[in-house]
Amino acid sequence: MNDWPDAQPEGPRRMRHVQRPQVPPQQPQQPQYRQQRQQQYGQGQGQGYDQGYDQEYNPSFTQAQGSGYDSGYSSGQVYGGPQGGGRGTVPPQYDPRQGGGRPAPDWRRRIKIGSIVLAVAVVGWSVGTYAWASSRMRNEVDLAKVIERPSEGDCTTYLIVGSDSREGMSDEEKKKLHTGSAEGKRTDSMMILAACSSGNTMISLPRDSWVTIPSFVGSESGKKYQARGGSKLNAAYAMDGPELLVRTVEYNTGLRIDHYAEIGFAGFANIVDALGGVELNIEKGFKDKKSGADFQAGTQTLDGQQALAFVRTRYAFAESDLARTKNQQKFLSALANQAATPGTILNPFKLYPTLGAGLDTLIVDKDMSLYDLGKMFFAMKGISGGDGKSMNMPINGTAPQGSLKWDMPKVKQLVEQIRNDQPVTVTSDR
Repeated sequence: MNDWPDAQPEGPRRMRHVQRPQVPPQQPQQPQYRQQRQQQYGQGQGQGYDQGYDQEYNPSFTQAQGSGYDSGYSSGQVYGGPQGGGRGTVPPQYDPRQGGGRPAPDWRRRIKIGSIVLAVAVVGWSVGTYAWASSRMRNEVDLAKVIERPSEGDCTTYLIVGSDSREGMSDEEKKKLHTGSAEGKRTDSMMILAACSSGNTMISLPRDSWVTIPSFVGSESGKKYQARGGSKLNAAYAMDGPELLVRTVEYNTGLRIDHYAEIGFAGFANIVDALGGVELNIEKGFKDKKSGADFQAGTQTLDGQQALAFVRTRYAFAESDLARTKNQQKFLSALANQAATPGTILNPFKLYPTLGAGLDTLIVDKDMSLYDLGKMFFAMKGISGGDGKSMNMPINGTAPQGSLKWDMPKVKQLVEQIRNDQPVTVTSDR
C-alpha cells in the first residue's frame, strides 16, 4: 500500500511578472550641457547605459548600441551601408544646399591639375623636338683646323654661305631650278652676320672681292700650305672648302668668325616650300634666262623655285654681284622673319617639315648647337624688323680680273665697331 496520502493536483500557480526597467525619456540636450552630462554619466557608458538622445549626432549613442543594450528607442534610421563600417554606423551627413547628396566639384583643383598635365606635355614635346632636330644637324666643319685666328670680340659672328651644291638633286630638279650640272660645289653667296647687343649687322661679301689667300693647313691632308697671294674670294672655298674660306675672311678682315653655316640649292628651295612660300615686295620687275627669274613689281609670295631664281640673278642688273647680294640679304631677312614666328614654331605641321628640309642640307661647324642656329635666325629676323642694318662690304674701285677692291680704312673701322659691340656707323656706297 502506498503510505503516501493521495496527491491532489495543485492549482495553477501565478508566476510573478517581470517587467523591463523603464528608462525615463531623455530630453534633447543643448550643446552647452553636453560636457556636463558626459561627466555625470561617464561611468555608465561601459555598462551599456544610454546617455540620452541628442537631436544632433551623438557618438555615445552608437557606443551604447555596440554594448548590446536596447533602450527601446528607434530613430527610424537604417544603420550600416556601403559607406559604413557595419552595424551601428551613422552615414555621413551632407549639406542639403549642395544638392543631390554629393559634394560640389572642386574646379580650382581640376584646373590646376589640367594645367600641370598640359605643361608637362608641352615640355616633353619641346625636349623631344630639340633632341630630334639636334640629331639631324650636320656638324661637319672643324674650325679648330683654322690657324692664326684673331682674338674673340664681344659679338657673336656667323659666316653664312650659300653654295651651288646640287647634292641630292635629280636631273629633273636641276632642270626645274636652272642650277646646271656642274660637278663639285662653289660659293654662290657669302655674308657675315654679327649678333650684337648694340644691334645686329649683316654684311655681304661679294664673291668677286679681291683678297689675299693666306697660308693654311689642309682640312683633309693636315699639311701646311704657303700663301697663294691675291685672288677672288670664292677661290678660297674652291681650294680647300669652308675651313680655308673662314681662314681667308679672318685674315683679310681681322674679325673672328664664331660659327659657320652653309646651305645648298635644294635645301634653300625646300625650306621656302615647307613654309608655304615667302612674301616679298619686289620694287622693280626683272627677268633672267640663266636663273629663270621672271618677276613683276609688287608684293608677292615666292615659292622655292622662284626664291632660288631671285637670290641667284646677277646678269639682269647693272651692278651685277653687288645688286645680287642686296637681294640675298633682303630675301634671307624675310625668310627668317616668317620662319621665326609662333605660327611656324608652334605648328608641328610647319615646324617639322621646315626643320627637316633645312637640316638635311644645312652644314654647320662642330661647335654650333641648335640653340646657336636659332639665335642666328632670330638675329636675321631682327634686321628685317629694323633692329640693325644690312650692307655690302665697303668697296673702293676695282681690282685684277674684274674683281672688287675693299675700302680697307672703312673695313677696319667696321670691324672695330663689331668687335667692341658698338653701333655700326660705317656705310657702304655700293
